[in-house]
Amino acid sequence: MVVINPIPKLTVVLQDGRVDAWQSIDDLIVQRRIISAMQAIREAEGCSLQRAIDVFADRYELLRRTRPDDFKVSRDEYWRGVYT
Repeated sequence: MVVINPIPKLTVVLQDGRVDAWQSIDDLIVQRRIISAMQAIREAEGCSLQRAIDVFADRYELLRRTRPDDFKVSRDEYWRGVYT
């Protein structure tokens, strides 16, 4: 079986034992790997698809403010073809 664009493993463990998945998820969001990012959010948070969409939208806005130069496309282009 061939796996294309696998979801990064969420295995960064902090000192208190929690798993910090945000670096991997942030990278997926910035790279416009929207479905993979939502899957990673669901895995990390153990949440519903609707909750993952909401978390994704909030995180996307945060990254647009804090890492604007990392995005390669405009806001309009980023969401082109995405229907939730």
